[in-house]
Amino acid sequence: MVADWAIGNMTCEEAGKNSSDYACKSSNSKCYEPNNGSGYRCSCLEGYQGNPYLVQGYIDECELGKCPHDCRNTNGNYTCLCPKGYHGDGENCSPGESLILKLVAGISMAIIILLLVAFLLYWEHKRRSFNKMKQKFFLQNGGTLLQEKLHARGRSPESVKIFTSFELRKATNDFNNSMIVGQGGFGTVYKGLLPDNSIVAIKKSKNVDPNQVEQFINEAPGCCLETEVPLLVYEFISNGTLSSHIHNQARARFLSWDIRLKIAAEAAGVLSYLHSAAATPIIHRDVKSDNILLDHSFTAKVSDFGASRLVPLDHTQLSTVVQGTLGYLDPEYMQTSQLTEKSDVYSFGVVLLELLTGRRAIIFDKPEDEKNLAYFFLSVLKQERLFQVLDDNIWVMIKVLGNR
Repeated sequence: MVADWAIGNMTCEEAGKNSSDYACKSSNSKCYEPNNGSGYRCSCLEGYQGNPYLVQGYIDECELGKCPHDCRNTNGNYTCLCPKGYHGDGENCSPGESLILKLVAGISMAIIILLLVAFLLYWEHKRRSFNKMKQKFFLQNGGTLLQEKLHARGRSPESVKIFTSFELRKATNDFNNSMIVGQGGFGTVYKGLLPDNSIVAIKKSKNVDPNQVEQFINEAPGCCLETEVPLLVYEFISNGTLSSHIHNQARARFLSWDIRLKIAAEAAGVLSYLHSAAATPIIHRDVKSDNILLDHSFTAKVSDFGASRLVPLDHTQLSTVVQGTLGYLDPEYMQTSQLTEKSDVYSFGVVLLELLTGRRAIIFDKPEDEKNLAYFFLSVLKQERLFQVLDDNIWVMIKVLGNR
C-alpha cells in the first residue's frame, strides 16, 4: 500500500502568496505539486539536506566537524580553509615557509633572551660573591680595626688611603712583570701609576701573619684590604736601594763620606724609633742594604717590614722561627731562635761595614775566611789592616781632603 499526500488544495503559486501559511519555510527549499490530486509539497534544493518545512531545517556542514580549521558554510556545501601562514586543502594543513622562519626566529630569540638572562644572573651571582669575598678579606685584614684606630686618634679616613683591588691592578697593569721593581723572600714590590699621575710602590706579600695586622695598619700610608693578603702602598723612592749604590762602581763614587754618614745616621734613627719610641716596640728582622731606600737627595728610608715582629712591653725577646737574609743574621739569633733588638743592631752593623768597605755581606766565590763580611772585618781589625779594606771611593775622598 502506498500513501500519497499533499498540503492543502492550493497550487504552489497560490500558497506562496500567503507567507504566513506557506509550508516551505526554509529559504533553501522549493515547492512542487504532486502528480495526483491537488495541494503542494516542499523539498530541499539540490545540494541541501534536512527538513524543508523548518526555517533552520537544513544541516550546517561546518557543524559536522569535518573541517578542523576555518570552515565557511556555502549553499549545499562548505569551504575549509587553512589558518594564516599554513597551506593545504583546509583539512590537512602544513606550515608555510614564512611561518617556519618566524618560528625559527622566535625560538632563536627566546634562546638568546634565556642565555642573556642566565648570563646576567650568573654575573650578578659572581659580583655578589666577589663583594662578599672582598668584605671578608677587608674584615680579616683589619679594616674595622683601621677605622676604629683612626676614629680613636681623631684622624680623618683620608690620612690612610685605602685603595680598591681594581685601582691597584690598574695602577700596575694587572701586576705585570714589567712593573716589578724589587723581589724578596717576603714578597714582590711593583711600581704603580695612580690616576693623579703620582707614582707609588706597591708591596704584594707572599703571606701575612694575622697577628701583624695592627702593625702594618700603623706603618703603611696606604693599603688595600680587599685581597687575601693585604697590599701595602708606599711612596715610590726613585733613587733605588742603598745596595744598588754601594755595589755599583759608577754610582758608588757619588756616595761621599758625608752622604754615607748621613745615610747611616738616618737608618739608625729609624731603628731607634722602632725599638724605643713606637707605641709597641718593633723588631724589623730583615735590616739590610737592599731594604734601605734612597730618594733623590739620598735621604734614607727603611722599608720591607714583612718579617718584622711586635714586641710586647713586658718582653725583651721573642721565640720565633729564624728569618732574615744570610750574611745579616745575628749568629746568636740563628743558634737560639731568640729574637731581640740586638738582632737588628747586628744586621745594621753589617750595613755599616758595606758602607765602609763596598763589599757585599756574603761573597760565595771568595776564600773561606773572606766569604762573610762580618767575620772578615773582625779578622782584618785583629791584623790592623783596616785601611786596606776601605772602599776605594772613600780612599779617593780621603786623598782629596788631604790635598786641601
